[in-house]
Amino acid sequence: MITVLAITFAAATVAPLIFRSLGRNAFYVLAAVPAAAFVWLVLQYGPVYSGGGIEEILPWIPSLQLELAFRMDPLAWVMSLLILGVGSLVLVYCARYFKNKDPGLGGFGAQLLAFAGAMFGLVTSDDLLMLFIFWELTTILSYLLIGYARTRLAARRSALQALMVTTAGGLAMLVGLIIVGQAAGTYRISAILDQAGTLISGPMQGAVTTAVVLILVGAITKSALVPFHFWLPGAMAAPTPVSAYLHAAAMVKAGIYIVARLAPGFAASEFWLPVVLGLGLATMLVGGYRALRQTDIKLILAYGTVSQLGFLTMVVGLGRPDAALAGLGLLLAHGLFKAALFLVVGIIDHQSGTRDIRKLSGVFRSSRALGVVAAIAAASMAGVPPLAGFVAKESVFEAFVHYGTGHDAPAWGIWILVGLVIGSILTFAYSARFMWGAFAVKPGVEPTPFKPIKPAFLAAPAILSLLTIVYGLWPAPVDTWVQPYAALFAGGPDAVDAGHLALWHGLTPALGLTAVTFVLGAAMFYGRNLVARAQGLVPDWVDGDRAYQNTIGALDDVAVWVTGRTQRGSLYFYLAVILTVAFAVPLTAMLMANKPLPDGIYFIDPNSPLQLVAGAGIVVGALAAVRANKRFLAVLMVSVTGYGIALMFALQGAPDLALTQMLVETIVLVAFVLAMRSLPAELRDRTGGRLRVIRVIIGAAFGITMIFVAIYAMGARVATPVSLDFPRLAYEGGGGLNVVNVTLVDIRAWDTFGEISVLAIAATGVASLIFVRSRGDRIKTSEAVPEGSVGRRTGVERDSRAGATLTVAKKFTDVTRDAWLVAGRTLAPERRSIIFEVVTRLIFHSMIVFSIYLLLAGHNLPGGGFAGGLTAGLALTIRYLAGGRFELSEAATVSAGTLLGTGLATAAASGFVPLFLGGQVFQSAIIEFWLPVFGDVKFVTSTIFDIGVYIVVVGLALDVLRSLGAEIDEHFEGKGAPLTEEEAAEQAGVSQEAGLAQEAAQSVASGKGTA
Repeated sequence: MITVLAITFAAATVAPLIFRSLGRNAFYVLAAVPAAAFVWLVLQYGPVYSGGGIEEILPWIPSLQLELAFRMDPLAWVMSLLILGVGSLVLVYCARYFKNKDPGLGGFGAQLLAFAGAMFGLVTSDDLLMLFIFWELTTILSYLLIGYARTRLAARRSALQALMVTTAGGLAMLVGLIIVGQAAGTYRISAILDQAGTLISGPMQGAVTTAVVLILVGAITKSALVPFHFWLPGAMAAPTPVSAYLHAAAMVKAGIYIVARLAPGFAASEFWLPVVLGLGLATMLVGGYRALRQTDIKLILAYGTVSQLGFLTMVVGLGRPDAALAGLGLLLAHGLFKAALFLVVGIIDHQSGTRDIRKLSGVFRSSRALGVVAAIAAASMAGVPPLAGFVAKESVFEAFVHYGTGHDAPAWGIWILVGLVIGSILTFAYSARFMWGAFAVKPGVEPTPFKPIKPAFLAAPAILSLLTIVYGLWPAPVDTWVQPYAALFAGGPDAVDAGHLALWHGLTPALGLTAVTFVLGAAMFYGRNLVARAQGLVPDWVDGDRAYQNTIGALDDVAVWVTGRTQRGSLYFYLAVILTVAFAVPLTAMLMANKPLPDGIYFIDPNSPLQLVAGAGIVVGALAAVRANKRFLAVLMVSVTGYGIALMFALQGAPDLALTQMLVETIVLVAFVLAMRSLPAELRDRTGGRLRVIRVIIGAAFGITMIFVAIYAMGARVATPVSLDFPRLAYEGGGGLNVVNVTLVDIRAWDTFGEISVLAIAATGVASLIFVRSRGDRIKTSEAVPEGSVGRRTGVERDSRAGATLTVAKKFTDVTRDAWLVAGRTLAPERRSIIFEVVTRLIFHSMIVFSIYLLLAGHNLPGGGFAGGLTAGLALTIRYLAGGRFELSEAATVSAGTLLGTGLATAAASGFVPLFLGGQVFQSAIIEFWLPVFGDVKFVTSTIFDIGVYIVVVGLALDVLRSLGAEIDEHFEGKGAPLTEEEAAEQAGVSQEAGLAQEAAQSVASGKGTA
């Protein structure tokens, strides 16, 4: 099963590439995947029916009861027959339905194949959480498939409606699944069903009953039962193959499957039958009634599907052996005839260009083969013998006759039977209406032009109709398939004989009800004009689609109202709300707990009096940041608090934290300063008066509350800290003495990998705010205009001197005697610092070497990839500040995006390579060897992960420098700045000197002067 899933999703992944080569014929290749899986499924018949089923279990996180558990039992086998068999036929049909020029065929084919895999995974999952994952995957894929025609408003609206309704039901179902799993102590479905009787009558009866109702909510939304039936007709905006597969044979059957899967264990729960029978019967009647009002043959089938889904829900949910047998028999029959009918509708629409019964006339004369195929499927839907629909419906009638008229029949049993008969009458009537509307010759209507049908186009519905005949004439195989499932109900208090699926049961009450159905259904069809007039007199008191639109509209209005009063564009307001909630909730919890403060509290560590100095510095920095009237000063004071915290870490014996805090504070300070260049220097927007007092109160309350939260949290520990074992684990398992670094790259490598992924995402976010087209590749001095050495210039003057400046810049950046840091030729004088340039020349290479030392030594000494990467980033920062953006380009010739991707790839490779060597993800190996000069060397493979961290951090620093530094520099240069009078005069003098120099050069060239 896992192999089938893997192959299906892998084929879906490469499907777009196949379509590029083969066009629409690629559907044949995709169809081979479920077809091969269908053959495999047939070969599993013996193990499934004689060996109690097939199980495949792959443990994932045992402590959280997470595992990949799949089980193929008779119910899953029957459902898989429908999913894989109809899926392969629909894909074959798509090869003739679509045209090569249709847009997005690759994506469509991939999504349709992936949907088949998701449905297969859903019905074979033996774990509640896995089942939910596949459940939601079908929801997402159905949204994409329904919205295939992205340019059509109706398709987008219908796709979103289906997504909203089924997702809401899925979330309710998730809550129910978790409650059931926790109550049972396991998430294995087979184990839960074994103890279902205890669950629904034990001490957690109320919780389990609520959970069952929530699960049924998910089922009725997915299977379009009242009051959520409206999304299915709307989904007919999808291409016909989607309707044939998702809305007739697969997706909408997911809810039916859930009901069938849980019925053996939970049908006896308190609210099961009222929900299943009540909503099922209402859906059957509403769908049949609405089908008779439609003029679009696809909508006739859509509402007919709604009706049949209600019918199926009642049968499979009744919780009796005979009903279970009939339910699975009807489920297979419905998948065959309804999929065939939808494919027929697609052919009619494709060949004639219309689906309107008021315009279709004489189609049967144009294509008798198509008419015969449709007639077989429609007759099966109406329950006409000797077809599959008749065999299944006879069994259903038989089951409900026993249920409604038996000696232990409930009071409402006879009314349920009457409702079923009425629904079946409606089914016969709309089946006849479909055939008449699609194929009959209508008086006064011109014959519909109809193009000839190629055999390959008709093959899929013809095969489905043929199977409908075979099933009806020879139901014994299907009876054998479904009997084991029916036997699951045999031990109940109301158990009856399951019976058998057969074409002829004799003269029974069920046969009499079938005859009544035919007579009254035919009467309704022949009196269709009278029925239509009667329906026209009935107002639409309740309309599900209108209710949905009104609900969504009300939610939009509320959202606008709330947004208008909360999203006010005021940072002060946002911070006030956030901080108020952040201190009010914990403070309330602490006051309600009313617990004393833990013992041993002290304000200053007596063994480290320097903490008082560090604490005073932090307080002074914070107060100065609040009182500062310049942005730069405020940021600088905030950094003072950060450096004070780094000192605290160092005094408490945490050199790694101190080093990292100091480096982070420095790089953040640089980023803030670079970003603030685009902002006014002064902080003018100050809040005063009463609002300032409120801000002070909120800030003080938040700070004090967090102090006590930390105190209570530190004193609330009752168990032994897990960190006490970390030194031993770090040395024995991680091969290092630095507990902090070994924890980051080995013990908790998954956390670190997530963090560096966040760093890459954050860097991408920063870059996306600055760059328009690319991520800021290397800046080439031959293509850019550096700042001049005489001050600011206007755009016109810059253009006039661009060539000369480029030549000078290129000359001085290319000469070998001055290979780097040529700030004298690329920076304006007011931005140059000779001392800073000299210091940079002295320390840049040392910082790079030191960063590599921190990287390699971090496994046993303070350091690591993060600290080393920050040090290298600071080295690049210093070089940028000393030489500008051209110097940054010379220092880092690789783009930041490449570094980020390389770092993530390196870290990921260090995690997955052990799998190929028989180990686990992120498992480390300790390699000891001897090298000349170095002697004995102990190398731990987690160092490779740390190298990935180093590269990612360097890429982040480079991205910040190029985004907030070089790119903004270039923006300022291109924009230009207004000149003062002194600058204008200076520029004029420079221009005059440049003109005289140019004239002299020309004279020398012409031989009229001397050099």
